[in-house]
Amino acid sequence: MAYAIGHISGCHLNPAVSVGLWVGGRFPAKDLLPYIAAQVAGGIAGAALVYSIASGAPTFNIAGGLAANGYAEHSPGQYSMMAGFVSEVVMTFIFLFVIMGATHGRAPQGFAPIAIGLCLTLIHLVSIPVTNTSVNPARSTGPAIFVGGWALTQLWLFWVAPIVGAALAGLGYSWLGAGSKEPVVGELEPVPTKA
Repeated sequence: MAYAIGHISGCHLNPAVSVGLWVGGRFPAKDLLPYIAAQVAGGIAGAALVYSIASGAPTFNIAGGLAANGYAEHSPGQYSMMAGFVSEVVMTFIFLFVIMGATHGRAPQGFAPIAIGLCLTLIHLVSIPVTNTSVNPARSTGPAIFVGGWALTQLWLFWVAPIVGAALAGLGYSWLGAGSKEPVVGELEPVPTKA
């Protein structure tokens, strides 16, 4: 997706990414709320599309969770709330750190989407058994709305933990002196709008 729409919107499909880049000095505060609103709307639309396809199977049962994120009895591996929280913070931290490094002005140009995509793949391989992998509050919100009940009750974790992880990565990357002092490759930066 970064290759497809990075030049249009910076490919911000994730509220945690937008918050982390803002904390790291790479995203304007004025764009934060509109981006988050669009991301959540996209997450809900995506979940509606998955629901419309999945519900066409005769064995479909919404109780299966529609890949909603969860902890304790709703974790694929029955991981506790604390394990889920730590996993989401750490995985989102790593994701944002790779995004900030791969899009830095001194990084090799043109390869950021590959590094980011491979990182996200690894994150999913590691954390699907723990929480079904969020690292994206918008992705978590869509299925939770359709599943309801437990998924909505546990949704708080999949907003708080990714945003904490992303903010820590933004602070950490800036603290290392690699934050916004160098020009940034345009792949994950929003395109300026004409006034």
